[in-house]
Amino acid sequence: MRRRHHFHIDYLGHSVSATVQTGHRPVVEILVDGKETNHATARDDGPVTVPVELPTDPPTTVTVRATPGPGAPRCLLLATADGEPLEMAPRPY
Repeated sequence: MRRRHHFHIDYLGHSVSATVQTGHRPVVEILVDGKETNHATARDDGPVTVPVELPTDPPTTVTVRATPGPGAPRCLLLATADGEPLEMAPRPY
């Protein structure tokens, strides 16, 4: 059964959202400021990394690491400048 899980974080003044669709082939979609910027499909429940470019001056490249399972999905924002992963908060919708 497929289910959609939503995550969000504000970073450098930009809204970064992730939708993780679980199921046989998990799909991860990333939106920056409400616009889809990248997506990835996984073969199993292992972690999926999706590179994203934030529209800063100059552009900032970050990575979203989504773990569809096992168990509850989770997402981290990996910022190259900080080096520390930031937990993306789950959204109930």
